[in-house]
Amino acid sequence: MRTVTFGMNISLDGYYDHTMAEPSDELMDYFTGMMDEVDLIIYGRIMYQLIFPYWADVAKNQSGTAAETRFAERLTAINKVVVSRTIENVEKKTQIVRANPVAELLKLKQQPGQKISVDTISLLPELIDAGLIDEFHLVVHPILAGNQQEGHW
Repeated sequence: MRTVTFGMNISLDGYYDHTMAEPSDELMDYFTGMMDEVDLIIYGRIMYQLIFPYWADVAKNQSGTAAETRFAERLTAINKVVVSRTIENVEKKTQIVRANPVAELLKLKQQPGQKISVDTISLLPELIDAGLIDEFHLVVHPILAGNQQEGHW
């Protein structure tokens, strides 16, 4: 049975926000190394539409630092699943799941392969409730985001 991981960046006071800080090359190398153990990434629609076009462009145009480009190339090479009722168009190596993400992840977990990475917070509560998350990888950044209306862990 495959291992399902969940990773996220958070502030010292428990907020998650991709705009909190620019990632260092060291952090990019850390995430690239984690992806070396992964052959499937699960996204929600919002996260997929937020990050994938950016990193696909970095991989295609070699427009980032060396560490960012390595990350982008690895990310675009991995198979992806987007859980969404509304998304219509996805990139190659990506499939859409329209309903019952818990059942779909359970089925994927039982197939042979490397780790599965869940990269969306929107599915996390129901995946935890179903006992499907095996590992948590929390990268705590030395900043205080405080008093935000949304995005608290």
